[in-house]
Amino acid sequence: MTTLADIALVVRSKNTSPFTYCLDIIFRDAGDYARFKSGRLIDAGLIAGLYGIDREQVLDVIYFDPALAIKICLPRAISSGAPGDRDVYGAQQHAPLLLWQF
Repeated sequence: MTTLADIALVVRSKNTSPFTYCLDIIFRDAGDYARFKSGRLIDAGLIAGLYGIDREQVLDVIYFDPALAIKICLPRAISSGAPGDRDVYGAQQHAPLLLWQF
């Protein structure tokens, strides 16, 4: 099995607002990106399963051809900076994607 960390050039996360964050996956080459896009290997169902949320909570999954990238938008469980928030910048939220095997 291969992990996303094995084939992606970049897997990262960041806040898009105090209430949402995005995951970015940037592929090394057009072939890998095309395989993921044509097979819809990453979709709302997969993300919901990896993050333990309902499918309807996945705000968007965008395949962006010019950058060979996928952007996934999710709601934050706790708003950025609120009591109990352990990742103010949303920079650690990509971890479940790194070891996903396909």
